[in-house]
Amino acid sequence: MDHPRLGIIVAKKNVRLAVERNRLKRQLRETFRKQRQTLPSLDIILLAKKGANTSNSSLIAKELDYLWQKLEQKSVKLA
Repeated sequence: MDHPRLGIIVAKKNVRLAVERNRLKRQLRETFRKQRQTLPSLDIILLAKKGANTSNSSLIAKELDYLWQKLEQKSVKLA
């Protein structure tokens, strides 16, 4: 593989409404798209926990940016 791939799991049990599940998945894909060039070539799976839809968009984006940076740093240490 020459590029990172993303898998998203948002269970109906954890986020009840389809509108909220789709909004969350769109936001996850967008943050991944912005960071794709800096990430290592890995398969990344995101699993939404219960209550993931209660956070506002800016908080989710900030947390994901932190996680992408952390993943990038760990991949540099391994290389």
